[in-house]
Order: sequence, then structure tokens, then C-alpha cells
Amino acid sequence: MPYSDGRLSTDLDPHARGPQDACGVFGVWAPGEEVSKLTYFGLYALQHRGQESAGIALSDGERIVVYKDMGLVSQVFDEATLENLRGHMAIGHCRYSTTGSPVWENAQPTFAREGGLALGHNGNLINTAELAARMRGPQRATTDTEILTQLLADHAHSDPEVSIEDAAMELLPQVHGAFSLVFMDENTLYAARDPQGIRPFVLGRLGETSGAGGWVVASETAALDIVGAEFVREIEPGEFLTIDERGLRSRSFAPARRKGCLFEYVYLARPDTTIAGRNVNTTRVEVGRRLAVEHPVDADLVIPVPESGTPPAVGYAEASGIPFAQGLVKNSYVGRTFIQPSQTLRQLGIRLKLNPLRDVIGGRRLVVVDDSIVRGNTQRALVRMLREAGATEVHVRISSPPVLWPCYYGVDFASRDELIAANLSTDEIAESIGADTLSYVSLDELTAATEVPSGQLCRACFDGVYPLEIDTGSQGKHMLEKVCGTPEGSTVAVGGR
Repeated sequence: MPYSDGRLSTDLDPHARGPQDACGVFGVWAPGEEVSKLTYFGLYALQHRGQESAGIALSDGERIVVYKDMGLVSQVFDEATLENLRGHMAIGHCRYSTTGSPVWENAQPTFAREGGLALGHNGNLINTAELAARMRGPQRATTDTEILTQLLADHAHSDPEVSIEDAAMELLPQVHGAFSLVFMDENTLYAARDPQGIRPFVLGRLGETSGAGGWVVASETAALDIVGAEFVREIEPGEFLTIDERGLRSRSFAPARRKGCLFEYVYLARPDTTIAGRNVNTTRVEVGRRLAVEHPVDADLVIPVPESGTPPAVGYAEASGIPFAQGLVKNSYVGRTFIQPSQTLRQLGIRLKLNPLRDVIGGRRLVVVDDSIVRGNTQRALVRMLREAGATEVHVRISSPPVLWPCYYGVDFASRDELIAANLSTDEIAESIGADTLSYVSLDELTAATEVPSGQLCRACFDGVYPLEIDTGSQGKHMLEKVCGTPEGSTVAVGGR
């Protein structure tokens, strides 16, 4: 369970993890501003999307410097490091691995010395093998992001008349899958979003506080808020942005066929983020209301499984008239421990993360609201813990439909064989986890709560209808794995054209 650098561990029980987040990307063009610190705080706001590694690339107009390492944003960067990272633009990335192992070599931003290009990516490509076959040089990392970086840099480097923008406009229509990209050469910041717009991506404007102002791109609007940028609009599916001293320019490299990820509303995005004009917290509360109407139960208290279960629990309580209570206390710091727990502690891992308030739940009939069930291990331990704390009944309500299919677009769900809902009925799952009853919100009600037309959403993990044709035999997190000769540990990579 510890990483190869010995610093961090994953969840206490790796077999009980829920759906893992995608990644967070951030970019800023702001001459005269402290772009390293803006990027740091932008990544801090996006930390929920990836906790394995973090990195920042900056340019001062002559060279690109990349600093990255394994760990949380606050562990990778300190005040002294940020003070030494100076420039007029930067990009940043926090990663959860969906292609390639969680090792330093695969941390982002990636960097191509020849071509002078740094790049960060949120999402997963589905034609990775095809793109890898086009690479000219050695593959230094085992990610689809590395392949994109090298292809863009090679194309621009091989012909001095070809700009990065020209290379991107030629390559991006041939890239299939989910990608919200932020990349840069020495003078220009670029952003691109796949034609389906599967992962969220937004554009913001920095105020002219220092006489300079600037532009920001980010995975979520919450990252704009934290750096004081004004939300301008979403980056459109199939759109390519160029930002430099001449301002912002937009081009389309493919027609938009919008299919935003429905699971962003359920779990992935921060509650204070807005997606497609709809606040995520508002959506989650509305899902809870609809869940209460669809699946009522006679109970004494509604309690959430923190954190993403809290808004739908509020909605369930409002619609049902059952009082809301905080019956579980969450320790927010357990998931990233330096100490590997003993087997005994690992078996009790749920208690290290969540602890019941016995005086609240003792002798009560509970409605327990959670965001999703993947394998069922966490819910099984949770129900057992609540009963041991004195709950007389435990009715589990889930604010998403059953997860039946894996995601190939940047969320590391279990395989179909491991998904409990793909193998057991709802009643069988209830019996397996020890609940008195179990119910899920319907797909139609979840979709309605987002206020986004169903035809503009990717709902594949729930209904198996993928917006892009996929050769499942060519997919897999470790499809590109091989021994890479890159040294371990943090680094500063420097380059310029």
C-alpha cells in the first residue's frame, strides 16, 4: 500500500475504495501576477479530483520549468518552492491515475524538451494504442497524457513553420475519448475540450488588480472562486483556446456533441461548483427530495454518509419530514496517512474514517443516505457499525442509480465483475450489506434533477450506453505499463526552444 517513494498510502482498505476521482487541471495567463501561487490555490480547490500527485509548470517567456512530485498539493509545494517558481503563465495538475500507475514518472504536467511543451490532462482517451503507434521517440511515461504531449511537440518541432496551435488543430480531431487539456509553450497558454465535453472545463477572467489582469482555465468553477477570477463561460465541447499577449482566441476543431458526465453531479465535483449552469449542491439536494418521494420509509432520523451524502440527505429530510441529524463524524485526514496500518486496524478502517455518534443514533430507526455503491464493502462495514452503536433499523438510500458498467472516460470504477449491482439484485445487495431496506434513485429522476436534457449527458456507468464506440479489449489502466528509466523523486525540468 505505500507508494514506491514510501511517503503516502491509499485508502486504508484498497478493496473497499469507492469511485475514484478523475484529475484536476488549472491554467493561468497573468503577467505581473504571482502565477505560481495562483496555480497552487487553484489546485488546492481541485484537490478532491486527485490526491496521488501534483505539479506546476511555469514559463517566463524564455524557458519552461516543471516541478512535480507524489503527494497532495500542500505536501508537494511550500512557500520557498513557490517563491522560486516565477513567470507570467502557468499550468497545474493534481492526479488520480486512470491510465498508468501512481508513480512519479506519470505525474503531470508532462514535459517535452524538444518542442518546449508542458501539458496537463483530465479524462481518459479510448484510442490510446492507436496514438501510441505514431510516436517517434521513446515513451518516458505510461499515460495517454505523455502520448498527447509527445505527438504535439513532435509535430511542431519537426517543421519550424508549424506552430503548436497548428499541430493541435491537426491532432485533436484524431483524439478520441474524454479530454480537458491545458498546455503551454514558452509564450502561450492553450486549452482544449473533447467534442463531447465529458469532463467539466471553464474559463475565467482575473480582475486587473495589478494593472495586468489575465485569464484562467480550470476543471471547476470552485477553482475560479478561490483565486478571485470571474466566471466567463464554459469552454465549449470541441473548442480550442489560445491565450497570449494578443488576448484570447477561440477555434473549433470538431462539432460539439455534448455528453457531460452525469456522475460529476453525484460525486466527483465539489458542491460549490456549477456545471452547465446548475449548482452541484442544489442538484444533490433535489436528488434527495426525489429519492424520498420514490422510496419513502418510516424512520426516526435521516443521516448522511459525509461528505457527498450530506446534500441529498438534506433533501430527503425536507421531502420526507423526517428530522435530519449528523450521525457520523468524519476524520478528513485519514485517507492520506504516512503510517501503514496493521491488519487489525485495516479491518476496522471504516471506524478510522467514520465514527458514529451513539447518543444520536442509539435506539433510532435510521435512513442512511450515501452517494453510490460500487463494491458494497464500505456500506457493509457502515451498517454493521451503526447497528453496534444501537440503531434499531438501517434503511440505506442511494442518490444515484445502481452502478452497472465501468467508465472509460476518466473515472476509475471497478471492473464489471467487481461491481456489486452488476451481479446481485437490489434485495440481494441489501441482504449482503445487512440493511433492512435498500433503494436507489431512478436514472430518470437523477437526470431530471440536473436540469440537463438526457441526450446531453453521458450516463454510461448506469445504463451501458457509451457516447463513443469503445473497443473494451484495448482499454485498461495499465495498458501502457513498461519500465521507464526516469529517476524517482521531485524534479525541476527546464526547457526552451
